[in-house]
Amino acid sequence: MRLVVLILGGMLAFAGTVAQADEATEKAIIKLVMDGNAYANKNLKDKADTVSKDGSLEFWSSGGLLQEVSPDLPLQEYESMTIKAKHIRVITLVPGEIAVAQYYSEGGMAPVGSPAVNNYRTRATQVFVKEGGKWKVRAAHWSPIQGGAGTSQTSVDD
Repeated sequence: MRLVVLILGGMLAFAGTVAQADEATEKAIIKLVMDGNAYANKNLKDKADTVSKDGSLEFWSSGGLLQEVSPDLPLQEYESMTIKAKHIRVITLVPGEIAVAQYYSEGGMAPVGSPAVNNYRTRATQVFVKEGGKWKVRAAHWSPIQGGAGTSQTSVDD
């Protein structure tokens, strides 16, 4: 009987550790998304060093083809940017290593060299991996919400 209690106690302790790790991953990813938006809104450019060393495969909200985003691609700059993420949900695939974020992104933007989008409203899904102690984007899919618009960019400039 004592052995059963010890085993059950160990299983509960392990389950508690996994739940804490999932919560830590969720908090880290939500913070990463929110901080990235705040940085772009304030600095009028995307934050550096956010893409995986292996790049990211992405469908953009412009409706274009699949994009291969390189980690050394020049940062997108904006004439104006007021994008905010909301209703962020995180699915932890491997605690502290791999997670998926799904959320809504809305506001307005005017990318340098592209037409402004005043009613930007999309659904976002991003896959994050941990590399060198930092969360990086490995894949993403952005799709406009009905009544909203996606980005005006259609491809990666090489």
